Amino acid sequence: MFSFFKNQKSSDKDSKKQSYESLKKEAEKSADYKQAFYQNPHTGLKFSLHFVTTLIDGKILQEDVLPSLLSKDFHSFDDLKTLVPVLDIQISTDETQIEQKLYNGYTLLTMDASNRKFAFIATKNEMGRKVSQPEVEFSVVGPKEAFVESLSDNLNLLRKRLPIKEMLVEEFNLGTLTHTRVVLLYIDGLADEANVNTVRQRLRDIDFDQIMDSSFVEQLIADNGKSPFPQLLDSERPDRVASVLAEGKIAIMVDGSPHALIGPTTLVEFFNAYEDYFLNFFISSFLRLVRVFAVAFSILITPIYVAALTYHYELIPKDLMATLITSRQEIPLPPILEALFLELTIELLREAGARLPTKVGQTIGIVGGIVIGTASVEAGITSNVLLILVALAALASFTTPVYRMSNTIRLLRFPFLLFAQLWGLLGIVYCFCLLMGHLLQLTSLGRPFLEPIFPPRVKDLKDALIRLPFSRQGGRPEYLRTKKPFRFPPSEGKKKLDIDE
Repeated sequence: MFSFFKNQKSSDKDSKKQSYESLKKEAEKSADYKQAFYQNPHTGLKFSLHFVTTLIDGKILQEDVLPSLLSKDFHSFDDLKTLVPVLDIQISTDETQIEQKLYNGYTLLTMDASNRKFAFIATKNEMGRKVSQPEVEFSVVGPKEAFVESLSDNLNLLRKRLPIKEMLVEEFNLGTLTHTRVVLLYIDGLADEANVNTVRQRLRDIDFDQIMDSSFVEQLIADNGKSPFPQLLDSERPDRVASVLAEGKIAIMVDGSPHALIGPTTLVEFFNAYEDYFLNFFISSFLRLVRVFAVAFSILITPIYVAALTYHYELIPKDLMATLITSRQEIPLPPILEALFLELTIELLREAGARLPTKVGQTIGIVGGIVIGTASVEAGITSNVLLILVALAALASFTTPVYRMSNTIRLLRFPFLLFAQLWGLLGIVYCFCLLMGHLLQLTSLGRPFLEPIFPPRVKDLKDALIRLPFSRQGGRPEYLRTKKPFRFPPSEGKKKLDIDE
């Protein structure tokens, strides 16, 4: 009657054609596959419906589709679009679409009178979480909407903020098993064609069996997949994604993921919260500098402690030296083991708090930290000075707005500790040089990851470590090479109109 294509192996892209009877036999092994045979009482036309019950909305099938198919006006496929009150109805002879459509919520309609045609009727049951507040990028001021797992809802949130025809959506079907919908978004006439073509080609080159989340795509298309640094910025805020699209950047969204990927991006953007744009530029610039200081403090404070107590006693002031000697006089462990013990304890508390239910996790984090910290000092395993420093370093690491970069900051402390133990402050300098060498080589979609610091671009510094007023940000970032480099004429930004009443 007709045949369809079925993948035999996830690594094998070629499909083998099977008959309808084979399809029926294979599908009947699954309890949620159903087929129903009908005959129109008025015209005598015989037809059958095939669907997966767990994917379709039975109400649409019972109330909209079946009554229309059993009416006296139904004679052939040509009558479907005028009779059935469903917007998405596709009539096709392409047998390769059957399996894909059937397992994406469509109902398959076949007729005895036509062996070559069949129809797909959209009856998908749309289930998902409603739009709620951001959980990772929460802000006190500004919009309170966040992406959800439904790609259609997420595109709606973006279209609401960018109601222009120039915002283009290109769809890809990735994953040999999951067939996940992935979309590429950009503003035509604004985004650089080289950036668009780079992302488009990398998405087409993905050969993986499952795409469950946007993080899968990020790892598969990153410039350097072995780097601990994320090279695409992820965001759950539709307002932030709409804003970067207006800058000339590119976004990637995955069906089933509440996070969008943004690129090309730079290192400094991972320390900028979108809430900065809702505050006065003096306040937002101050907060950005605080975050940069907090990141440096989080990475370097414990390695400096280990280096100073192991090699550089002469650098410690006399008054502070007395305090350190008092706190460490009964500690049997060298500074490196003492620091590693506390750092690993903090990491264990973080993981325990993240994996347990919310209320229990908060209790474990607070009570566990107090109990273990107090007990370790009283037992003479660690000094109270180092306990304070490690706690402050952990607190400082939480100031990073992007969770993935926060994880990277947590990891960086350990190689710095190792180098500090081996060569003291000189080891810290060595490790910093290695880190900078790695960052200088990193790119995001082919663009420098350290821009605007290196290569230096003075104009892009206006929205990097500090943020200048909007009136001074008439130009878009230079490294994006957008087709429209200016948001508005620079001379217009300073004009203010005063009207005398």
